[in-house]
Amino acid sequence: MGAALAEAAAKRGDRVTAWNRTASKAKALEEFGVRSAKTVPEAMAGAERVHVMLSDDEAVDSVLDAAGDALRSLIVVDHSTTSPGGTLARANRLEARGVAFLHAPVFMTPKMCREAGGMMLVSGGAASFASAGKALRAMTGRIEYLGERLDLAAAYKLFGNAMIIAICGGLADVYTMAASLGIDAREAHSLFGKFNPAGVLAYRGAAMATGDYAPTFELTMARKDTRLMIELAADRELTVLPAIARRMDALIARGFGSDDMGVLAVDAVPKKPKA
Repeated sequence: MGAALAEAAAKRGDRVTAWNRTASKAKALEEFGVRSAKTVPEAMAGAERVHVMLSDDEAVDSVLDAAGDALRSLIVVDHSTTSPGGTLARANRLEARGVAFLHAPVFMTPKMCREAGGMMLVSGGAASFASAGKALRAMTGRIEYLGERLDLAAAYKLFGNAMIIAICGGLADVYTMAASLGIDAREAHSLFGKFNPAGVLAYRGAAMATGDYAPTFELTMARKDTRLMIELAADRELTVLPAIARRMDALIARGFGSDDMGVLAVDAVPKKPKA
């Protein structure tokens, strides 16, 4: 994805220098007009902004540490998916050195990076965002500036990825159940062209966020359905349903069985008192 962002920037007319821990990857970008650098400081020489996209907190820290004084007076824009705590600590260290920092993780594929599609989240200083905002908007289809709380974009990125992972886990269990019945996964998937479960995010998700667990689908009934699903899978391994069943059982034992199944969130969002 970092390579795709560099390629797209060069095609927009930006002067881009790239560095990669695997030198051949940076070298491959030369066909798009990107200059490859042998060292991190060399990549930053004469730059207005530094864009970083790496695997994790440790990788980001190691590269920024290797930059040394080359970062001085630059804006660092980190597109990596990192921890909120690591992001906050990194931003504070850089700002103590007089280096401006924006965290800008993305919901984008490499194709979206090349075509300026998808979505970018940004948190960090307002002045830094005002300076870099035009360039960042050119990189993506939609940008959401979340304000100056430095760890907020990191948190929101993980929230989004959590939903993606949960959905994929749910689909894996649907296909496992389908396989036990001899139903092709493509046929099972066709249901979701007719029934869109994403509506749950809007109506049940909003209620859960306020602690409103007035029942429209009681937890005990949801647990019964979950039992049927697990039984249907027989000896095939499921991804998420067994863990959800255990959580349901614990909540039913605590007296939440007649509440809406959204009560799964009750330990994070306490039940709203009755009026």
